Amino acid sequence: MPLNGAYEPSALDVAREQVALYESSNGSEGRTIAGRPVVVLTMRGKRTGKIRKTPVMRVENAGRYALVASQGGSPRHPAWYHNVMGDPRVELQDGPERREYLAHEAAGREREEWWKRAVEAFPDYAEYQRGTERVIPVLVLEPVAT
Repeated sequence: MPLNGAYEPSALDVAREQVALYESSNGSEGRTIAGRPVVVLTMRGKRTGKIRKTPVMRVENAGRYALVASQGGSPRHPAWYHNVMGDPRVELQDGPERREYLAHEAAGREREEWWKRAVEAFPDYAEYQRGTERVIPVLVLEPVAT
């Protein structure tokens, strides 16, 4: 079942504008950040219950995706991480394709494999990890059967 309810756009101009462009063009525009592909993550806000959307780097393998909670190497996790951990049912738009997923935080060997894929997709992640003491979480999205 798709996420529904009141949508609250991001307070960050760049995120709000990129999501609007991505969605209004059915994923044909607004598809990159720093020259790398992105997807749009839709989730429910942990505190407000409102629908939230944000662009995230595209890290995909065999129909599964990873979300890297890097926040540019900040000492704190991004807000979207807390939203997804609060309600792991999410939607992802990759180009024109939208699908529902269930997220879980990767650990051990699974995290290592996805971290390697993430750094290949967006090499800045390695620098972000070196710049923070926290272990940057990697959430894996499993498709929900329709």
